[in-house]
Amino acid sequence: MAYQEQVRSLADTVQLYRKDPSGWRSCKRTNEVSIYWRPSTEFSGNIYKGDGIVFATPEAVWECLKPEAGGLRTKWDQNVKDFELIETISDTISICRTITPSAFMKIISPRDFVDVVLIKQYEDGTIASAATNVEHALCPPQPTYVRGFNYPCGCFCIPVPGEPGKTQVLTFFQTDLGGYLPQTVVDSFFPSSMAGFYSNLTKAVKTVKT
Repeated sequence: MAYQEQVRSLADTVQLYRKDPSGWRSCKRTNEVSIYWRPSTEFSGNIYKGDGIVFATPEAVWECLKPEAGGLRTKWDQNVKDFELIETISDTISICRTITPSAFMKIISPRDFVDVVLIKQYEDGTIASAATNVEHALCPPQPTYVRGFNYPCGCFCIPVPGEPGKTQVLTFFQTDLGGYLPQTVVDSFFPSSMAGFYSNLTKAVKTVKT
């Protein structure tokens, strides 16, 4: 399948997640975010949804979140050690590799993920990125990392009507971490990791000048 075709399917899928309220079960709540899960239809694990309000403009939040080499994401997101651009397909589509550090008291060893990434803007002012796993000749599996696989996931920066200094940040993660991890570890890791993501994002946006 050509990358463009895969991206069209990806965009439809994450937008469906955004619009579909059914079946979500609460699993964690903090001051920054409410986290939910339901069984994935893409693989044997779960999909997780995070929904929180960040006190910053969508542009400032996006500056922290946008998937780009040398961007801010590696500076504040504890789950992103490095981010590499493998190939630019168009202004809004690219192939990227994300490297994650060891986690969960080093029970989870370093991973890498290769994804096609789409950046999309909507008429209501929402800025979003979406990604899903691909294979790429320039980025075969490497012995120093366990290759993980992201299934359709996304991050939406949604303006809050009448409140320009607030942004709803809606995230969807469904990731096969690969390797041989107990399911209890995986089920514990994602909610706590996402809570950390929102907490660190809330702090990071305060340093952004727009």
